[in-house]
Amino acid sequence: MTAVISFDGFTKSYGGDAVVRDLSFTVESGAIVGLLGPNGAGKSTAMRGLIGLLHPTAGSATLFGAPFAAMTNPARRVGVHMDGLGFETGITARRHLDIYRLAAGMPRTRVDEVLAQVDLTAHAGKRVKRFSTGMRQRLGLATALIGNPELLVLDEPANGLDPGGIRWLRGFLRSFAEKGGTVLISSHQLAELEQTVDEVVVMRGRKLFDGPLEALTADGATTLEEGYFGLIDGAEGGNVHV
Repeated sequence: MTAVISFDGFTKSYGGDAVVRDLSFTVESGAIVGLLGPNGAGKSTAMRGLIGLLHPTAGSATLFGAPFAAMTNPARRVGVHMDGLGFETGITARRHLDIYRLAAGMPRTRVDEVLAQVDLTAHAGKRVKRFSTGMRQRLGLATALIGNPELLVLDEPANGLDPGGIRWLRGFLRSFAEKGGTVLISSHQLAELEQTVDEVVVMRGRKLFDGPLEALTADGATTLEEGYFGLIDGAEGGNVHV
């Protein structure tokens, strides 16, 4: 079976300095995988390489067995929410989603569906510039969902969410996976991720760990935070704050 996501020796260098070195891991259908690491670890670089925003110096990153650039109508298979993919703040949430709906070739009813999914129906007519950070996160997720994709690639989607929003996000992602969807999520909120993910990839320029959550937490004997910092501290010989 072809992996939904595959990194194979993915390396990205700038001016001879490698930001990501020889990153290899796969994500299978139906899994929620947490991509973890401190600031500057290369997580966003890896994700941007996956969705075709940058080209690797060596190796590859593929989706459903092919590079992102080779996909036809990628919004139907991959939903993306990450920094740098922003909004036109002068338009309403509904208009923003309608633009993406047209680009993805989806019916007009899809806008109302995703607004309801992320609990923004009551704010559909509000201009994005008036949205709180948490509301923008929900709108970003709605944008990722517009094409009814099989895979979500999410970079820090819980930033700005209140505790209720974080709890909602956890339930949403679990429901998405239970219906056959796949999620790659980057986050610094380790305690929350521990309740969400099935598998973990820890990196700091290179991969430090790749496997089931239970393997990192010794079947619950330790927390994700303890296992994570044990890897990071072991790699650097000192404390790292995220």
